Amino acid sequence: MAEQRPTSNKRKPLKALAIAVTLIAGALTMIFMTRSEGTPQLEKREALVPVRIAVAEQRTVPVQLQAVGTVEAYATVSVKSRIDGQLVGVHFREGQDVKKGDLLFTIDPRPYEVALQEALARLERDVALADKAGVDARRYAELAAKNYVSSDKFEQFRANAEALRATVAADRASVERARLQLEYCYIKAPIAGRTGRLLVDEGSQVKANDDKTSMVDIAQVLPIHVAFAVPQQHLSQIKTHMAQGPLMVETFVTESRQKIETGTLSFLDNKVNSQTGTVMLKGTFPNTDRHLWPGQFVTAVLTLTSRPNAVVITSQAVQVGQDGQFVYVVKPDMTVEMRAIALGMTLGDEVVIEKGLSASEKVVTEGQLRLVPGARVRIPDS
Repeated sequence: MAEQRPTSNKRKPLKALAIAVTLIAGALTMIFMTRSEGTPQLEKREALVPVRIAVAEQRTVPVQLQAVGTVEAYATVSVKSRIDGQLVGVHFREGQDVKKGDLLFTIDPRPYEVALQEALARLERDVALADKAGVDARRYAELAAKNYVSSDKFEQFRANAEALRATVAADRASVERARLQLEYCYIKAPIAGRTGRLLVDEGSQVKANDDKTSMVDIAQVLPIHVAFAVPQQHLSQIKTHMAQGPLMVETFVTESRQKIETGTLSFLDNKVNSQTGTVMLKGTFPNTDRHLWPGQFVTAVLTLTSRPNAVVITSQAVQVGQDGQFVYVVKPDMTVEMRAIALGMTLGDEVVIEKGLSASEKVVTEGQLRLVPGARVRIPDS
């Protein structure tokens, strides 16, 4: 009996713990049952789907064509030597802006200076001989008139004088050619622009009009062109609006839609590409800030005219279903209606609605995945 008392004492705390757990469980059950009575109201609140909306606007919009364009230099010149010789001077840095007439290269001028001196010396000699032959021809003409010499002798002197005059003319041409060859030793920029990579180094031997390579390429980037192609079905519309005046072309960064430059349409190709069914256009841009660079890809937007009273919404509201494109329209009683629409042209982040929506109607822009026709919505405070 003495050994059973401690066992009985140990069971008393366990009993108390069991009673406490039972009481706590009962309290939790009461709380749960009490709260469950308000569940229908909570469910009712959760049934209101939170959405964000936008209002369809009616305004004048531009009629535009959009395409991916490539930036092209206004003019590109490959600079080559017009004479053979050793390159002894490079007077610019790679990537430097140069003006028309700036000195770019110097080819060793000494052989051409010597050639010019030789040509000048020949000219002086032949001028002296021609002067002497002219005097002799005039003297023999007087003698022949008096029958002191034969006419054959006079003709010989006259022919010699004329031949020497022709030789003098040829010598003068040789002098000009030698001067021109000497001028070619100093290669100057034919256009204003930006130089590219230097393709020859000082000390190199260059050839006249080398077909394999140039010495440097110069690209004119002020102004600059952007070439882009549009489908041929727009050709007649483009020609009609071009006849009415200059058309505006805008360029945007393709990734971010950030505007770069505004210019005018300056070129319409004289044929349609039969393989792609497109026609090539070019816009000319001042590019004073040099945001456009040859070889760059941009988005080109050509504005043809404007369209009044167009219904416009944000493109975020447009959804695609089995039957086509649609939007959720929020009605005055805060329920939604699924409305089929016909889309027109795109204006950045907005789209023109051709059919199915009226101005001032509210459309859902966020939260469409939780919506069904007839669902009630609420608009959270911003």
